[in-house]
Amino acid sequence: MPEILQKIIFQNTVFDYLLCLIIFICSFAVIIGFKKIILIKIERWVKNTKTTVDDFIVRLFKKNLLLLIYFGAFYLSVQHLTLSLFLHRAINIVGVSIITIIGIRFLLAVINYAIFSIWLKGEENQSRERSIKGIISVLRIFIWGAGSVFLLDNFGFKVSAVIAGLGIGGIAVALAAQTVLGDLFSFFAILFDRPFEVGDFIIIGDFLGAVEYIGIKTTRIRSLGGEQLIFSNTDLTNSRVRNYKRMQQRRVVFKLGVTYQSTYQQVSEIPGIIKNIIEGIKDTRFDRAHFSSYGDFSLMIEVVYYVLSSDYNKYMDIQQEINLAIMRDFEKRKIEFAYPTQTLYVNNF
Repeated sequence: MPEILQKIIFQNTVFDYLLCLIIFICSFAVIIGFKKIILIKIERWVKNTKTTVDDFIVRLFKKNLLLLIYFGAFYLSVQHLTLSLFLHRAINIVGVSIITIIGIRFLLAVINYAIFSIWLKGEENQSRERSIKGIISVLRIFIWGAGSVFLLDNFGFKVSAVIAGLGIGGIAVALAAQTVLGDLFSFFAILFDRPFEVGDFIIIGDFLGAVEYIGIKTTRIRSLGGEQLIFSNTDLTNSRVRNYKRMQQRRVVFKLGVTYQSTYQQVSEIPGIIKNIIEGIKDTRFDRAHFSSYGDFSLMIEVVYYVLSSDYNKYMDIQQEINLAIMRDFEKRKIEFAYPTQTLYVNNF
């Protein structure tokens, strides 16, 4: 029996092959045991937690890292064998390929999770999701391309000339497509800085409307007149954008004038009348009302209040209710609104 174990086959004894097989089987059994017992318990535990990070880590481990562990068990077992240069290089190539592929898949999975589960936080915005999926596709191509270059370099291919050629070609493309690239970077600025989103009502210069679509090159806005306005992303990032969707409350200032024939008592009562009217209306906050100035043909009253909503229609309904209430109370007190008048004095000679 010892003689059989010491018999040499392909530069290794039978005992070396048996030791390699035993190490591989034991390692494989440990991995299977871990997967069937410990990993199942961990999966049950993470299902009961509120966070999704632990579920993501477990899924990532099962889909990617287990394959690497299996290869690690095989690599550990063959270290006790004397291998030919060809086999040794083949195992190294397989190992580098597996590590590269798993590394790329791991990185892409982390990027997907970070964007959709952390950054977007479950937002239901189809246009935004389509744009982000387009970016992820570009990142996927870039990452797989970089991984392929890394593999080719490890396989002994000279990729420096290819990389230099791609660099020169990239510069030429960048110079030829400066406007497109500018809009692309502006899209990233809009995407990450989020000055507005789909559905927001914005004003850019003399144009206003609701954002319908944010694309890689252009953003489309539906105006109040019904037509679609198309802006390049660079135009938007270089402009002053007013976003009314982000308005939490609306400050309203309005003036009204009463005639010069109004008495002191009537004018002094007007700020209190308006205050009582506004405080009696829901979703408003009174700020001030003052007899502000003497106009050309009227005594001017300035009123400031807040509508506790960003809805424009609600603001108009409240303003209408205030106007009608002021008209009603002024009629009761015989206070007259002013309108442009001129008094002509004629001297008879």
